[in-house]
Amino acid sequence: MSNKNRARDWLNQALNDYDYATEGIKQGFYSQVCFLAQQVGEKAIKAIAFNREYEIRGHSITKIAKAVGFNSTVETAAKRLDLFYISARYPDAFPEGAPFEFFSLEQAQGALVDAKLILDLAHEEFS
Repeated sequence: MSNKNRARDWLNQALNDYDYATEGIKQGFYSQVCFLAQQVGEKAIKAIAFNREYEIRGHSITKIAKAVGFNSTVETAAKRLDLFYISARYPDAFPEGAPFEFFSLEQAQGALVDAKLILDLAHEEFS
């Protein structure tokens, strides 16, 4: 099965991850929400790329956005989200302490805004 045939699956997972992240923010899981927001952005941008039959590898939303030809607004959101791929999950991303100790409500809210921007573009792609 080609990636184009699976593109909607990527979008559906991004939508489900977004819903999960919006619940997580209510419980104060800010580092996890930041990572989930990165995953939403990645899956949504991959849905678009696969639907357009691009061959995409990797996890950088920024790199995928550039390959697909998105504007600077999407690239800016992608760059912010890419920062959470490692740092929101792994203790060795910081000199000491666990990731959950470093992330705030404001960061999680901002990450969700960035993820929603990309998710909305993906949703439009399939409308």
